[in-house]
Amino acid sequence: MNFGSHDETTHPMSDLFDFRPKSKDYAVMGNPVSHSRSPAIHALFGAQLGIDLHYTRIQVDPGGFGQAVSHFTAHGGAGLNVTVPFKVEAWELCRRSGNRLSDRAREAESVNTLSFPGDGAVQGDNTDGIGIVRDIEENLAVPLRGRRILVVGAGGAVRGVLGPVLARDPVSVHIVNRTASRAVAMAGRYANPGESEVTGGALDSAVGPYDLVINGTAASLGEELPAIGPGCVGPGTVAYDMMYGTEPTRFMRWALDQGAARASDGLGMLVEQAAESFFVWHGARPSTAPVISHLRKN
Repeated sequence: MNFGSHDETTHPMSDLFDFRPKSKDYAVMGNPVSHSRSPAIHALFGAQLGIDLHYTRIQVDPGGFGQAVSHFTAHGGAGLNVTVPFKVEAWELCRRSGNRLSDRAREAESVNTLSFPGDGAVQGDNTDGIGIVRDIEENLAVPLRGRRILVVGAGGAVRGVLGPVLARDPVSVHIVNRTASRAVAMAGRYANPGESEVTGGALDSAVGPYDLVINGTAASLGEELPAIGPGCVGPGTVAYDMMYGTEPTRFMRWALDQGAARASDGLGMLVEQAAESFFVWHGARPSTAPVISHLRKN
């Protein structure tokens, strides 16, 4: 009898007597996704809390998201993060699978965290909003309350952060987008009797300077720049790019050239939203500061 070879019904003898829990598979899906630091972040979280896991990147072609998720779950995948441009598709997938959505995913109509409870359903959550709020207010020490905020972009990434940002009671949030109607529609969804004024319009409708300018487009991934005017930025402006890279993004460099007080990329947001996803999957909350520091140094 050959114990060295095996198929679906035959296992190596060492496997039969290995009672250690097997690591679970997690991944991030997007396009592009090769730049993602999520595998390193979740590996650091796992090491910090003694949780064994395997986390990879999966590039998905346009139109292939649903099939990619099905393939992942069929091979035992335990959880997925979703990045651009599939966050709205992930929300729609959850709606078709029994409408299993967290309150924050339901509000955003965008999903960045998928879980698979084992009954064939797909559960969706959105941790982007809590990620950006924690990064801006705690890591960067910039309060959102009472601020005039400009948000550039009206896609799935922005959908995920508007609710939590507005919950911090800024004076106003103006959303601009290349297709003005999308920005106006998004502003309409979040207009409420609260303290914040929420408006939307074309890219050239921004009248600054603003206290905080958030770039929620994916332009930085291609070293492009949103077409907003230099008047959006003043000496007291904090510029925040939800994208990130090994070097300051073009948006960050542009903002500093216009005289912004500070500019930050979205690496801290990535770590903070990942920590919330980790909590959703494992019920344990990792410490983010050492992970952010490690990634900045490396």
